Amino acid sequence: MSLITDTFKRGSMAAPSNRHGLASGESRDPIGLAVAGLNKLAQSDFIDRVGLRRQTEQLVFNATRNGFKTATAASRQFGKVTRKSGSGTRPAAAGRSGLFDLTPTEDEQMLVDVVTDYATDVLRPAAAAANETCVAPAEVLAASLEIGLPILGVPEALGGISEERSAMAGTLVAEALGNGDMGLALAALSPGTVATALGLWGTASQQEAYLPAFTGASDDGQGVPVASLALTEPTVLFDVLNPSTTATRSGDGYVLDGVKSSVVRGADSELFIVGALLDGSPTLFLVESGVDGLTVEADPSMGVRAASLARLSLSGVQVPAEAVLGETDGSTYTECVRLSRLGWCALAVGTGQAVLDYVTQYVNEREAFGEPISHRQAVAFMVANIAIELQSMRLLTYKAASRAAAGKDFSREVALARNLCASKGMQIGLDGVQLLGGHGFVKEHPVERWYRDLRAVGIMEGSVLV
Repeated sequence: MSLITDTFKRGSMAAPSNRHGLASGESRDPIGLAVAGLNKLAQSDFIDRVGLRRQTEQLVFNATRNGFKTATAASRQFGKVTRKSGSGTRPAAAGRSGLFDLTPTEDEQMLVDVVTDYATDVLRPAAAAANETCVAPAEVLAASLEIGLPILGVPEALGGISEERSAMAGTLVAEALGNGDMGLALAALSPGTVATALGLWGTASQQEAYLPAFTGASDDGQGVPVASLALTEPTVLFDVLNPSTTATRSGDGYVLDGVKSSVVRGADSELFIVGALLDGSPTLFLVESGVDGLTVEADPSMGVRAASLARLSLSGVQVPAEAVLGETDGSTYTECVRLSRLGWCALAVGTGQAVLDYVTQYVNEREAFGEPISHRQAVAFMVANIAIELQSMRLLTYKAASRAAAGKDFSREVALARNLCASKGMQIGLDGVQLLGGHGFVKEHPVERWYRDLRAVGIMEGSVLV
């Protein structure tokens, strides 16, 4: 822990400092800043309240269901987006030492260790209650801010912690969070998804207007905004690359019409990235929650219920020309879809690992006819098959993430990874339920929830991005 402590102290010795513990003018230690956040969290009373110091103490969250509003959340005053030139600051491509180098860097491994502790000690104990209430506990979300999840993909020059492209780090983080609970992982990652998108494709003006709220550079005192990526639509045979939501040119801006479903934390979001068809090409638009014609309603689902999914209705929503995020030829939108699918693959790997760990212990402890049921070949082979498919999912996901981080074409790799994670992830959940027998059908064991969550991998689009 000396490195973590040193990192935190280095950022808190001199004054003045910002909310992330760095003195003015001091360079950031990439990824290590998130580790410093955990050290800060360790010195607070929060972890005593949620039982993080003692793993044997069960977390008790008094989460009450607030319900979904039919109007959007009150919109904060973001900065004004102007038309001044400038493509914005972009993170540099990650340097890799080979064509297929999947070895995490020291900083990435430190970050994974931190997030794994958070997933194990905070997400996992809160998951069952959050699944029932469809609300992520405020304490859980507050802890995710302390370890720097919203600024993981934001370039260092813009107040984030990324010196280079963070697709690999984001994939590792999503996997670790998925091992805790997929629904809560989506809720925790949602603001960072929008911040990462702004870092990847935002203009200089858009970055100046919105990113300070995510990085803590804003002095509005309102904290990190809730934000969401909205691509999925409630249509039969939905094709994410051909959305039904439309954007029509109107004077000096656009008018958006359509419906988006499965929007993570939609009722509380203050900023949305909405996908719409503009002149035949799918395009991303920045939409603030206070705009006229935008309403939200509950959209509960079979799985990932803790993500507080909502349905977003846009009826004559007017946005300025500066609301376009990235290119209008479909290239930015397509890259967004691919990075989103990569995030879903990582979540599937993490949840699949949770299933494997749980059923392995169960079949070794559960006895029938005087011996563990793992001695039966049918049981042992099923567990082994889960391990084999899971490792295949992980390798394909890591390869796609590695190429994305290096700035290489990863379309083929992410397509293969998504196909495998969608089909085999669901099979892993099903086999997990089968291995528990009657116990797999009841909520006493978390495997039935993991099975429901894994079914979302091949259905939902957007929501998360690495």
